[in-house]
Amino acid sequence: MREAFHIISDGSCDLPTELVREKNVTVVPFYVSFDDTHYMKENVEIDIRDFYQQMVDRKGVYPKSSMPSIHDYEEVFLPFAEDGMPVICICITTKFSGSMQSALNARELVLEKYPQAQITVIDSTIDTVLQGQYVLEAVALRDSGASYEDAVARLEEIKSTGRIFFTVGNMEYLKHGGRVGKVAAVAGSVLDIRPIITLKQGEIFPSGIDRGRKRTTQKALELLLEYLKESRLGSECFSISVGYGYDREEGIAFRDHALAVLREKGHAIEEIPTYQIGATIGVHTGPYPLGFGVIEKAIH
Repeated sequence: MREAFHIISDGSCDLPTELVREKNVTVVPFYVSFDDTHYMKENVEIDIRDFYQQMVDRKGVYPKSSMPSIHDYEEVFLPFAEDGMPVICICITTKFSGSMQSALNARELVLEKYPQAQITVIDSTIDTVLQGQYVLEAVALRDSGASYEDAVARLEEIKSTGRIFFTVGNMEYLKHGGRVGKVAAVAGSVLDIRPIITLKQGEIFPSGIDRGRKRTTQKALELLLEYLKESRLGSECFSISVGYGYDREEGIAFRDHALAVLREKGHAIEEIPTYQIGATIGVHTGPYPLGFGVIEKAIH
């Protein structure tokens, strides 16, 4: 059966390549560079494992990411325009990247050639594994038989419910990227103080600091529990995932602990998918980001 629309996302969604293929989603990759000269397409010319390995092995080298170009998006949009297939393109929050602007410019170029083309570009207001969950909610709408217009409307409705609660290994990369003041970064290195951070409505906000990994990851879990408690919906109406960086084993252990605590507190959650955070966000957090993404399900 022919789909009612096709889903495209920029590479910030951090969904595994095999899952993207299985769900028939097209990803437009970001680029990453370790020398500020040679940029490689993420998951095409450099995989995430190699990216993190280089970060760990090359201390003091701060990689950079670069957004997809207008041409990258145009190349992806054109075949669907030619085929008459409507497209929903989901982009990282505009507060972090110009990726959406590239997509909008490409859309205008495609419409010049194919005026009847239907291309909706959405500012997800989120990023990384949470954006991945949002993309999968778009997939759920598509696969349920939702129309193009209804799917766009529902995706716009739920995006404001998205939250990321996370911590990092240290403040080094946040400091380098200008995300925290130098004083806080020095205090962090001396006292092992690490931040707990919330992302909502496209921006990051400090949600506290604490010493050591165990305490900061516990605070991220507490923020998730508080969010679910305050919601007018039951926890079964939310999609929750765990995002990790270099250390997959830590990510799995964190996920298992969270599942046990959530069930203990009466939340009927069957599973929490665990995904590796990609280079788009990893260049800012360093190799050890860890936390939760949560967003309302499109269908419940």
